[in-house]
Amino acid sequence: MEPWHLIVGLGNPGKDYASTRHNAGFLLVEKLAACWKADWAKERKFSAQVARAEKHGKKVLLVEPQTFMNLSGEAVGALVKFYQLPLAQLLIAVDDADLPLGEIRLRPGGGSGGHHGIESVTQHLGSGEFARLRIGIGRRDGAREITNFVLGKFETAENAVLEKVLERAAGQIECWLDSGLQKAMSQFNGAMSPTEEKK
Repeated sequence: MEPWHLIVGLGNPGKDYASTRHNAGFLLVEKLAACWKADWAKERKFSAQVARAEKHGKKVLLVEPQTFMNLSGEAVGALVKFYQLPLAQLLIAVDDADLPLGEIRLRPGGGSGGHHGIESVTQHLGSGEFARLRIGIGRRDGAREITNFVLGKFETAENAVLEKVLERAAGQIECWLDSGLQKAMSQFNGAMSPTEEKK
């Protein structure tokens, strides 16, 4: 059995932040845990909530850092070090205001795009060479100051689209585990088709 695969959803802990746009990463790993019937446990040594599962013959750790977004790297760094994980087996799921709601984009590495959670992870790992799955949340009227927007909850009209997006993102992660990064990117990256949205 190969080493663990680590799937980390970024967000902010606590009921005040539950279901906010900035917690799209949390929402995705919670969906995966529910689908895989994996139970969450608080693990203080990692400052994280962790759920363990086995999928496609691989052992998987689903993780929600409990450090708040800007310190996410503390939890990720501790987990990577403890499990001696190759970065090729790490995937970080985050919200992205530069992508419209309904679009997802998986990439093998790159910059932070101004996302403080990704910045923290990169700092603690000393590398940006890890997969990141960006979940589009859009932004209002092209505004650059988006703090209130990302910390706001999804509107009723957005929730139906969000549910479809999370299903698609969950499918992309399963494809990543089963068939690797390149296939997961080519098969799932981009916007949902009108057919998918209506399903």
